[in-house]
Amino acid sequence: MTLELASPFKLQALADGMRQLGISDHDLVEKFVLGSGSGGQKVNKTSSCVYLRHAPSGIEVKCQQSRSREMNRFMARRELCDRIAERVKGEITKRQAEAEKIRRQKRRRSRRQKQRMLEDKHHHSERKARRSSVSVGGAE
Repeated sequence: MTLELASPFKLQALADGMRQLGISDHDLVEKFVLGSGSGGQKVNKTSSCVYLRHAPSGIEVKCQQSRSREMNRFMARRELCDRIAERVKGEITKRQAEAEKIRRQKRRRSRRQKQRMLEDKHHHSERKARRSSVSVGGAE
């Protein structure tokens, strides 16, 4: 695997991670497909989107974060390692943590939470109103 855009340190870390998880390049089915979305003519004409499938586990990853095929190969392998580690070790990955954070943000607040938030806002506006300048003796 020769990737030009990723640093040698990152490539070595990825290779070590794949080795620790028991992932070999022989287990991977790699395809390059036409990309879609923003990026203009370059994305629509070249097959820079990387599709990876780990045959033993059946995990599939599709990556089109960059216009570069080599960078997408690197990122797809890293994503595959994260997903396999998530399944094998049961650890929460950055992707799961971000999804959970968004879920918490979108969750509706209870009536009590809304009331407390409005009270805090009202209290804060009163404090700001007290900061207004005071006119002295009628001279302006």
